[in-house]
Amino acid sequence: MALNKNALIRYNTIDKCLRNRNKRWTLEDLIDACSDALYEYEGKDCLVSKRTVQLDLQNMRSEKLGYDAPIEVFQKKYYRYSDPNFSIKNIPVNDSDIKAMNDAVQILKQFKDFSMFKEMNGVIQKLEDSIYSTQKKAIIHLDKNEQLKGLEHIDFLYQSILNKKVLKLFYQSFKAREPKEYVVHPQLLKEYNNRWFLICWHKNKFWNFALDRIEKMEKTKEVYIDKNIDADLFFKDVIGVTVSENLRPNTVIFKIDAENVPYVKTKPLHHTQEMLSKENGECIFKIEVQLNFELERILLGFGESITVLAPKKLKERIEKKLKKALENYKQNP
Repeated sequence: MALNKNALIRYNTIDKCLRNRNKRWTLEDLIDACSDALYEYEGKDCLVSKRTVQLDLQNMRSEKLGYDAPIEVFQKKYYRYSDPNFSIKNIPVNDSDIKAMNDAVQILKQFKDFSMFKEMNGVIQKLEDSIYSTQKKAIIHLDKNEQLKGLEHIDFLYQSILNKKVLKLFYQSFKAREPKEYVVHPQLLKEYNNRWFLICWHKNKFWNFALDRIEKMEKTKEVYIDKNIDADLFFKDVIGVTVSENLRPNTVIFKIDAENVPYVKTKPLHHTQEMLSKENGECIFKIEVQLNFELERILLGFGESITVLAPKKLKERIEKKLKKALENYKQNP
């Protein structure tokens, strides 16, 4: 059973009341206590209904939540635990719980050397010790590279976004001979293809900066502009990180050979992917995306198994790059 925060506040409040044997608790007392607790924690000045607290008591008594609380009514009006030492906070975890936590620890351990998780090392070790972890070999392996240049910037950038700080970046692109200075309003950190990017507001438009090309950063006292990015909406029309605000998505149509159709069907290039036709095992698909560098890289990665059919300008760019690749091989037999 999924628990929301208000329900957890009520359960803990009822538990605290029933453990207090110095007072006799009526249903009305429990209602008032839950209402006060919600106001204290959530700022919600509303009376919890009688029906809600009755259902809470019923759920706590049952095995649905794993509490199986020994709640009894005495003198036909007062509530208490029949076992004075009982508390829902003392419920031991079962084998299934331990297995689930063990699995979670194994996943968390894969991030222990990542800069953002270094402070978690002690917590992970405590968790591992507490649940008597015996599984030393990871079953789930996540693709990561802790040696990537620029990872050391993530903590600073994360805090800058969280605290809404304007930054001065010294950034050197692969094409530049020396770093260039940018004053930016950081909005979002984005990982793509095992590389990290900073999405920020600069000169009235969005820019992305690869973290591995940032030489250094400084905080400024300028007033921060919060663009309130919803990452899912911001990146919904693109593959990768390059977003053009004023560019409408294009209908990209491509044909995949029979051997590779299962890969494209089970791992779509984009969430808009649709299959248009199928003949002799080959399939024609379409996606609705902005044309960018990352899209071209994905399409070129399919090599001879893909044929871009539309739009014309994308087809011509892919064809030009493939011809250049072929020339490279002719020049170096």
